[in-house]
Amino acid sequence: MTDIPPFETFYVEHRGVVLGVLRKRLGAGRAEDAFQETFLRALAAYGRLRDAENLRGWVLTIAERVAIDTHRRARPIDELSEVPHEDGRPAYEDLGELTDGLPPTERAAVVLRYGYDLTYDQIAAALGSNSTAARQATSSGVRRLRQKGQL
Repeated sequence: MTDIPPFETFYVEHRGVVLGVLRKRLGAGRAEDAFQETFLRALAAYGRLRDAENLRGWVLTIAERVAIDTHRRARPIDELSEVPHEDGRPAYEDLGELTDGLPPTERAAVVLRYGYDLTYDQIAAALGSNSTAARQATSSGVRRLRQKGQL
């Protein structure tokens, strides 16, 4: 178990790599705000850390989530309602009644995957999670629908 350094030391050691990652993901203009948000989130959670073994990975995970949130805010989910179905109806209408009984995250994941044919990375960005969580939510939703005999 490695001792956790003071936050100031942690900040000095990791600020360059975090800013570099955010500039690559968001561009110079949006990276500054995301950089500040990353370290504010890190500061809020810093006191709960138990081990300093992988602080770089920890702060880069926070930065990645901030970048995803920034992208999601820049491209609202409402844009998806513009995608028409083959018969002119919005694509999600096919799945509306079918998915009504699902928990909200699973419902959103199923509709985005099968109603809009989005990738798991795109679903993750829309839901503010990661692609693994998006895949799991979609899978759980489909499994529930099968258990209910709706598929």
